Amino acid sequence: MAETSFGIVGLGVMGENLALNIESRGYRVVGFDRDGKKLDSFVARTRGKRATAARSSVELVAGLAAPRQILMMVPAGQAVDAVIAELRPQLLAGDVLIDGGNSFFRDTERRLHALEGSGIRYVGAGVSGGEAGALRGPSIMPGGDPAAWPVVRPVLQAIAARADDGTPCCEWIGDGGAGHFVKMVHNGIEYSDMQMICEAYFLMRRLLGMAAGEMSQVFAEWNQGELGSYLVEITAAILAKPDPETGRPLVDVILDTAEQKGTGKWGSQVALDLGVPAPTIADAVFARTLSARKAERVAAAKVLAAPRPAFAGERAAFVEMIRRALFAAKICSYAQGFQLLRAADEEYHWGLAYGTIASLWRAGCIIRAQFLGRIQAAYAREPGLPNLLLDPYFASVLAGYHEAWRKVVAVAAENGVAVPAFMSALSYFDGYRSDCLPANLLQAQRDYFGAHTYERLDRPGKFHTQWTAGEDG
Repeated sequence: MAETSFGIVGLGVMGENLALNIESRGYRVVGFDRDGKKLDSFVARTRGKRATAARSSVELVAGLAAPRQILMMVPAGQAVDAVIAELRPQLLAGDVLIDGGNSFFRDTERRLHALEGSGIRYVGAGVSGGEAGALRGPSIMPGGDPAAWPVVRPVLQAIAARADDGTPCCEWIGDGGAGHFVKMVHNGIEYSDMQMICEAYFLMRRLLGMAAGEMSQVFAEWNQGELGSYLVEITAAILAKPDPETGRPLVDVILDTAEQKGTGKWGSQVALDLGVPAPTIADAVFARTLSARKAERVAAAKVLAAPRPAFAGERAAFVEMIRRALFAAKICSYAQGFQLLRAADEEYHWGLAYGTIASLWRAGCIIRAQFLGRIQAAYAREPGLPNLLLDPYFASVLAGYHEAWRKVVAVAAENGVAVPAFMSALSYFDGYRSDCLPANLLQAQRDYFGAHTYERLDRPGKFHTQWTAGEDG
């Protein structure tokens, strides 16, 4: 293994740390980046290791043994196309190109089609874990040309995180853009997970008047139970961190405007394209876009009437209600994500294994959480499970928690505290469990103004009513 080489194009934070991870597994690494500072950093961090800094793509390719394996860690979009165009004339049949960035899955499929007939094997791999994960072991979701998997499997599984049972958090996802699609859904769930945690924090802060240190202890306690996860863990750490300049909690001096890189937006758009209800993921994206309108919000706060937050109940009891609401809403968010995976699999025929996907997220990635084992078990019991909410375990949790969840949402609304993800998830839950919705009136409205027809309860077929004399739409 020590003589096996691996190339990396793009030596930013993720690329450099992945290079160090790969080298630590016994591979000789050749790295290239057009940015001289990044290349110098790579040289400094790999000094004394089995690593070479290439000064050009030609030097990179020449330094690799066949079949060449090259991981691209460059920004999604045109940068990936540019790297492929530069490398393609230098590669031979059997060589493998891996896109480890957050590419849109349709771009990945386009690139696969463009490389057909060249013999170059292409992989679109979702990689999650941030800087620490890249260095110590990320979750990796590879898809694309299945002929590439036997070639890249040894290194990708070697560098991946390990779940508690020792299983590597890397397994082949499927053909085409499957790997990047699964990563997109992962990121959509990540958006909603983060937003719901922030809403729990905001309720404790605005309604209960809890200090950052006190909330840190709450999240630390939650992390020991069914909410145990990386995001809850880091939330506890963040709330405990003081600002070295002012001595105040650091979180209190951070501007309340959130940024995004687009994967959550893609997930919401694709859910609409596939006709999948994923409102909580979409509302998490909208919450970020609303936060970015800081100046407007400050002005609106002086104009628009709202109740003054005031909570008169027992604080510890309400904190427990928030915990239950967070877990229940989290279940609904994951349910939406897995429904999106199911719809995509029906559309693209990738052969997705939902339990395997859940297992890949148990370690290394940003949404790693204790209850992913429950999701894996749910799909092991019933691979064709149409919705996680119908699994006996999750159904029982929701049965026990929905009253607290409703109370939290109601109290938030009464006090003017925005909790869009909590509210959205609850509406999704209530809509999904309803055997009757007001869409009958909606269909009548559509037929009234557009003659779109409707179906009846008492007999099959499509029907149209002339609702008023002379109605012409």
